[in-house]
Amino acid sequence: MIRKFFRQNALEAPLNEYRLIQAWKDVVGPAITKYTSNLYIKNQILYVHLTSSVLRQELMMGRDLLVKNLNKQVGAQVIVNIIFR
Repeated sequence: MIRKFFRQNALEAPLNEYRLIQAWKDVVGPAITKYTSNLYIKNQILYVHLTSSVLRQELMMGRDLLVKNLNKQVGAQVIVNIIFR
């Protein structure tokens, strides 16, 4: 009933985006979260600002798995890609 209300009022997508950003720390863990300075979603792309270029390269190699795990954590297809900056 509540989910139907959110869908009808176009609130489900922003709520899922919020949930995905909150899930970042649970999916990647505290070690990576400490190097994360900013997260936002635009056009189904998660933009992640990192303070470590070495970590950026490592995460780029596991990008597809991160997308899958983040969407799974939320229970919806929220993002299709991640861009690390």
